[in-house]
Amino acid sequence: MKILKYDTNNKTSWDQFIDSSKNPHFFFKRNYMEYHSYKFSDFSLMIYDKKDKLIALLPANFQEDTIYSHQGLTFGGLIVNERMTTEVMLNIFDQLKLFFKENNINRMIYKCMPYIYHLKPTEEDRYALFINNASLVRRDVSSTIELTKDIRYSKGRKWSINKAKKENLNVIETENYEIFWNLLNEVLSAQHDSTPTHSLKEIQYLRDTFPDNINLFLVYKGEEMLAGAVIYENNQIVHTQYLANSLNGREIGALDFLIDYLIKDKYKDKRYFDFGISNEGEGRVLNSGLISQKEGFGARAVVHDYYEIKL
Repeated sequence: MKILKYDTNNKTSWDQFIDSSKNPHFFFKRNYMEYHSYKFSDFSLMIYDKKDKLIALLPANFQEDTIYSHQGLTFGGLIVNERMTTEVMLNIFDQLKLFFKENNINRMIYKCMPYIYHLKPTEEDRYALFINNASLVRRDVSSTIELTKDIRYSKGRKWSINKAKKENLNVIETENYEIFWNLLNEVLSAQHDSTPTHSLKEIQYLRDTFPDNINLFLVYKGEEMLAGAVIYENNQIVHTQYLANSLNGREIGALDFLIDYLIKDKYKDKRYFDFGISNEGEGRVLNSGLISQKEGFGARAVVHDYYEIKL
């Protein structure tokens, strides 16, 4: 087995392997990973078998004496194709530990990909983490709707949506990220004293680079924009990357109206609708109000696990 650090000469091979894997995501593509390369010291790895055939990728970055998979991505872990077996995965972990020691790396923080993003069962890595005495150091809770099953809204969500339907609202799909980013910045600043993970320039670049995967929906009443959502679309799943509601939008129920449209109309043929996490403090503090809203749409818990292996 051979492990090589990624370099730009391997971009085509990397991206093609992502496309052929059983746990692909567009944000593992190099054009996505490298939009914020100035923030992270890339340490992505390409793993080959004894026949020099590419069998796995590890999107990763390096900081001090630690390898992360990957701090700039929601989740990570090893990307593999359907030929991967449990025994081969155990061998990969053995070789990774040797490789890390040779490169003076003392620990690895490994972010598992939630199963809802797997096209086929892909938890060989979780077993390998167990065999290697990895410690669970963080667990975030996301909220996901399985769209192929009956979806039951809470009374509160039904009331809000029915109220909004009386307001002659319109949903449009648009590329006007600037108007939405103004609202998003206002909401995040007022409610959380924070800013979006992506700048306007970054999200516009990513949208232009991945037009089939990143979409913006806005709710209008007449000429007034009330709410919006940036959606990440990936194979069988869609994820609400950003949601925002104006003051008037909250009074009317505009965001609930939009989410209902996305769930029951726009993305009804997908398998999962994922709202993302509702916790802080490395997973230890639950934002009860936030998760209650998501669960009001029938979403239920899917965890994002972080493991540590000391080398």
